Amino acid sequence: MKIEQNKVGMINYSLTDSEGNLIDSSNGQALAYLHGHSNLIPGLEKELEGKTTGDKFNANIPAGEAYGDIEPNLIQEGVPKSMFQGVENLEVGMRFEAQSEQGVHSVEITDIQDETVTVDGNHPLAGKDLNFDIEVMGVRDATEEELEHGHAHGDGGHQH
Repeated sequence: MKIEQNKVGMINYSLTDSEGNLIDSSNGQALAYLHGHSNLIPGLEKELEGKTTGDKFNANIPAGEAYGDIEPNLIQEGVPKSMFQGVENLEVGMRFEAQSEQGVHSVEITDIQDETVTVDGNHPLAGKDLNFDIEVMGVRDATEEELEHGHAHGDGGHQH
């Protein structure tokens, strides 16, 4: 059986950046995902299309097909420190949930001045080319419930 629309693919993977630093890995716990439902980044889903159990391959996914390019409009300078009430010591790298007209999104402090901070609302992997080392562990038909919910359940999938 091949990985295609509405099939559940089970993959082991390791993810590194262009410098070879390990970003994430399945650690031998296969990740189950529902193919064709945007549960993976677009470039990786494209690479997995048509693969079958036992296939091993490397995939280099450019930033544009991964988490996108860095969007300058998501970087905000001059945010008053008073916006972070209840946080004693603000540090570069801290992540916060921010409310905007578009809803809640995650921002990271990237710079700290005397009275203000700079926050970046881009995904931490935006602008990065990603390298995946993949092994397909299995492929199965999706259940009606998985198709209804739009993601895999059970082995390696999201639990409800």
